[in-house]
Amino acid sequence: MHIQYRTLSYAMTDNELPLRDFDEESEETDSETELLIRHTDAAITNSNSNSNSNSKSRSRSRIKGNVNSGQRRRKSSTGYGGIGGIGSPNSRVGSGAGGSFLGNLFSLGSAAGQIRYRNERSRERARHSNINSSGSASRDLTSDHTIGASAAKLAQLTQTGAAGVDSSAPHATHVATDTNAANGIGAHTVIDPDNGSSTVFYQNNRRRSKSRSIANICKMCFCSCWKKWFRPRELRARTVNLGRPTTEKFPPNEIRNQKYNFITFLPLVLFEQFRFFLNLYFLLMALSQLYPDIRIGYPYTYWGPLGFVLMVTICREGVDDLRRHQRDREVNSQKYKRLSATHSNGYEMVPSSKLKVGDVIVVEKNERVPADLILLRTSDRSGSVFVRTDQLDGETDWKPRLAVPYTQKLCRDADLYNIDASFYVEKPQNDIHSFIATFCVTDGSEDTGLSVENTLWANTVVAAGTATGIVIYTGCETRSVMNNSQPRSKVGLLDTEINGLTKVLFCAVLGLSLVMMMLKGFGGPWYRYMFRFVLLFSYIIPISLRVNLDMGKAFYSWQMQNDDNIKGTVVRSTTIPEELGRISYVLTDKTGTLTQNEMVFKKIHLGIVSHDADTFHHIGQMIQKLSSNILQQQQQQGSLSSSSSAGESIKPIMFAGNRMRRPEGWREWEAVRALALCHNVTPVSDDDDSHSVSTASTVTGGNNSPTKSVINIEAPGSTDTEHQYQAASPDEIALVKWTEQVGLTLIARDLNSMTLQVKTASDENDILLHYQILQLFPFTSESKRMGIIVRESKSGQITFYLKGADVVMSTIVQYNDWLGEESGNMAREGLRTLVVAKKVLTDEQYNDFETRYNAARLSITDRVAKVAAVTESLEREMELLCLTGVEDRLQENVRPTLELLRNAGVRVWMLTGDKLETACCIAKSSQLIGRNQGLHVLRSVKTRTEAHQELNQFRRKQGHALVISGESLEVCLQYYRLEFLELATASPAVVCCRCSPTQKAQVVSLIQKHTRKRTCAVGDGGNDVSMIQQADAGVGIEGREGRQASLAGDFSIPQFSHIAKLLLIHGRRSYKRSAALSQFVIHRGLIITTLQAVFSAVFYLSSVALYQGFLMVGYSTVYTMFPVFSLVLDQDITSETAVTYPELYKDLSKGRSLSYKTFFIWVLISIYQGGVIMYGALILFVDEFIHIVAISFSALIMTELIMVALTVRTWHRLMVLAELFSLALYLISLAVLHDYFDWEFIWSYDFLWKVSLITVVSCLPLYIIKFLRKKCSPPSYLKLS
Repeated sequence: MHIQYRTLSYAMTDNELPLRDFDEESEETDSETELLIRHTDAAITNSNSNSNSNSKSRSRSRIKGNVNSGQRRRKSSTGYGGIGGIGSPNSRVGSGAGGSFLGNLFSLGSAAGQIRYRNERSRERARHSNINSSGSASRDLTSDHTIGASAAKLAQLTQTGAAGVDSSAPHATHVATDTNAANGIGAHTVIDPDNGSSTVFYQNNRRRSKSRSIANICKMCFCSCWKKWFRPRELRARTVNLGRPTTEKFPPNEIRNQKYNFITFLPLVLFEQFRFFLNLYFLLMALSQLYPDIRIGYPYTYWGPLGFVLMVTICREGVDDLRRHQRDREVNSQKYKRLSATHSNGYEMVPSSKLKVGDVIVVEKNERVPADLILLRTSDRSGSVFVRTDQLDGETDWKPRLAVPYTQKLCRDADLYNIDASFYVEKPQNDIHSFIATFCVTDGSEDTGLSVENTLWANTVVAAGTATGIVIYTGCETRSVMNNSQPRSKVGLLDTEINGLTKVLFCAVLGLSLVMMMLKGFGGPWYRYMFRFVLLFSYIIPISLRVNLDMGKAFYSWQMQNDDNIKGTVVRSTTIPEELGRISYVLTDKTGTLTQNEMVFKKIHLGIVSHDADTFHHIGQMIQKLSSNILQQQQQQGSLSSSSSAGESIKPIMFAGNRMRRPEGWREWEAVRALALCHNVTPVSDDDDSHSVSTASTVTGGNNSPTKSVINIEAPGSTDTEHQYQAASPDEIALVKWTEQVGLTLIARDLNSMTLQVKTASDENDILLHYQILQLFPFTSESKRMGIIVRESKSGQITFYLKGADVVMSTIVQYNDWLGEESGNMAREGLRTLVVAKKVLTDEQYNDFETRYNAARLSITDRVAKVAAVTESLEREMELLCLTGVEDRLQENVRPTLELLRNAGVRVWMLTGDKLETACCIAKSSQLIGRNQGLHVLRSVKTRTEAHQELNQFRRKQGHALVISGESLEVCLQYYRLEFLELATASPAVVCCRCSPTQKAQVVSLIQKHTRKRTCAVGDGGNDVSMIQQADAGVGIEGREGRQASLAGDFSIPQFSHIAKLLLIHGRRSYKRSAALSQFVIHRGLIITTLQAVFSAVFYLSSVALYQGFLMVGYSTVYTMFPVFSLVLDQDITSETAVTYPELYKDLSKGRSLSYKTFFIWVLISIYQGGVIMYGALILFVDEFIHIVAISFSALIMTELIMVALTVRTWHRLMVLAELFSLALYLISLAVLHDYFDWEFIWSYDFLWKVSLITVVSCLPLYIIKFLRKKCSPPSYLKLS
């Protein structure tokens, strides 16, 4: 009987029990009990009484709406939705009439007030299934029986279903079962006599539930594994406890330049190989031979060459990656001191790869920082230490770093484990110029905010002293690694072009097979015949092409590494040597790449006289002459000081203060003294470093650091002491070294004083000058100048010294008529100029300035502007002392190398992290900019309007080189990307200064996408790795800045000048040879395919192979492999010609050596020769089929050997040996292979003249055409030779 529904009105009573769940399942779970309802006896009674008074017609009309509305509200704010709107005591619900089960279901639902559906599928089945049950029986069960319902009995009844009830139990449970056999759903009602409640639940198919549960478990496992292994790494902030190990997992501290690991090696290598259509095509052809009906010949003829190709590739990639692994292991095995409370000596030596977040390590002088650290302590009492960041940002300046004040005050490093402190640091990011962290101590001290000044980033180098720090970021989370891109598998342009040609050949195979089938007819199993034709013509795409190219690349790499003219060159990636022959843009770093990063003082101009290296000794002689006057004045000032009263002031009587009494040489003295005082250089002796435990240096650099100089000083009454100069700029080192050279030496300096030593004619009477440092104004990129105020201890004279760029100093110094002209002359020589001036201050002037300066420094608002305004009040009408010129010494042969590249049509871009002025000087001194080219500096832009104006201004200056900063570059790329790239790529040279490592890689990528030309990146530091890996050919220089760039590059060279020969000679030869080799191998496959096509067309379109078994394999291996591969020894011009006439390199970028034009020329040659050989053999056919094979195959081998000879441009002795060896092998085969050749016919005169005639007809016209072309239209290199 079908269920009838009626509605009823029911008011919920106060004694209803709340809803309880019997399990913890969610709504998505598929459980045995899918619908659960709890209610009371009062609810049942009211439900039954109200249900009898309702009519069936009303229930039919409203039950659908009630059920739907209940499902819409099943998830309410209380967590469960009611059915039929049971939201209030007056809610109306639908009730089943006639005592049906679903009628009681809705009645019980209204009594309980809430229904929870366990599964969407069970709800749909409950709505749409028609359940036959007896309503009266249900009512009898709920009213006549009293039963007990324990949880164990309920579970047992759930398992037994409708089988019955154990009547012998003390509290027998009465169950009513209503089952729909069609749907497999059982409905059970269980009554609890303790509280009168009844439970109704559905029973579903267990087997289906279990199968779905297993599927869900598998799905969850797969998803969790996928998320764990392949989801992007989550970067998060962290708390690092001092002296306690961290429980969180962080990346290992390893440098990794490998492309593969043990698991991914084979899959990735195979994927990279079968990405090429050529290899994928032959894989399909080889697999087809497993099907007997379409098998042609022997399977080894397909699987053998393919397996050989894959084996060569796998071995080559494995060797390359193994070398990268070995180089990475060298760096990762570098050992450091890690503090340990358990060891007796307080520390342990561990490799850098074993360092973890939270470790406290000690970094000695000249050691590379292995991970990102927060600086805790230094060997200097002030808590400061200098670091070199040239590997990170390309800047050669030494940068000061400060230790955390709280930890610096500790007596020793071991005390770090006695405090309870922690660091809360921000999540890892790639910004190397900012950092946010907090240092917290539990003893109640106030938290300390930390910035980038308290950090030591990985790959920086401690310049002096010892630094102790705690590791906060490791491995791929360090700043240096996050600024680098992942190594990628580079595919050469030649390989891409060959891949396109193979697709054309594949279309030719399909077209030729289709033509054969059209002539044959599509009767019978035509698709089988069609595929057999495809297999027969598959040799048109030669599998040996990949073998020959890969072996050729290995040979080119070997030649580069063994070239005596570029000793030290290492080829780390043997897959792209041809890329060096098609470079259009070279992007180079400045520091360490174009320059040696060694500053040399070249020239000083004093207004009326100029001195250079040839006359510097005159300045030294003048200072020695003046030393007697200086000593005399010091003695007078000393006597005045002892005889003066307390109220009297000492007036300076130095000759510099009185113009009328200035002796000869005063200009030189004042200029040298200003240079010896106006700087931030600090002399450091070896004794200063002995206060901290040191280890041997593990990083190249040492005493050759560009910002450190070693001098020997003989102080009066002391033994020889070796001093080291350290400063934030190598320019200042050069200036102080020069003052020491001419006789004025800086021997001591601290925060408040400075001591100079004047060398006299007799070394025993050297004079010491003591100065008190009153104020110091450091150099900034905005002010472009630095100053210092000093007071001489003897005389008390206060002097303000200032030095800076000529563009800002010209408005500060007194009027003169020589500064602008001389600074321009020095700039044209490529020198870095500095203008030096001074101003003598009285005590009143200085006291007034100090008051205003201190007030400005305490200002809360506009502090920077107010301090600058006070400082500028002193910078007026200063006395001009001198103009200096310092040269950043270039690498050997940089100028001729850049000129060669420019003449070769290669545009050179310089990407550096250094300052704009420095970059411009190097661009001029290195002749990156031609003699007749101008230089346009794009001023700093921050808005779209400014960028638009600057680009329009640069557009009007045709032929000018462009200089742009990193910030301006970002703005131009944001608003005018296309316009900027068009202007920049058309410029003869571009200089990008203040570039971050990420920006360098971005510039390379933009050039590649915009111009579609090949790029080469050259660098020597860690900040160049991203650029090197992004470029089509990355070249790393192994020099002073370390080996990171060298390890990451595709090629490694010892100096920049090698790049010219690498491109002009080896790049040219690699490209030319690979182009000729690939086209000849394609020709070799085309000609034999032509023979097969003619043979099949003549012999009734049969799909039978012309040459069987060994002949097909031997044709492309033993008979022709050596002569064809000997083309890698061919060269069109000599090395001397390539360097003498670099203009010949321009034609290579056009790709004319391998193009569709040359390809189709070889196609026509192959068709002609194949047709001549096959038709000649058919015409000369006498008696047996075997004669056709002998004549045609012999003519084919002879034709290939002659074509190799016609292709060679410069003969090598190995080429001759290869030709003779292959010919001898074939003659031996004629005598041995009786299954393929008739011995009597081979030794007959007919065989000889027939083969000779066919060979002459196939090759002679081609030789005539080549001779005429060489005479009438010779290539450019032939004109030169």
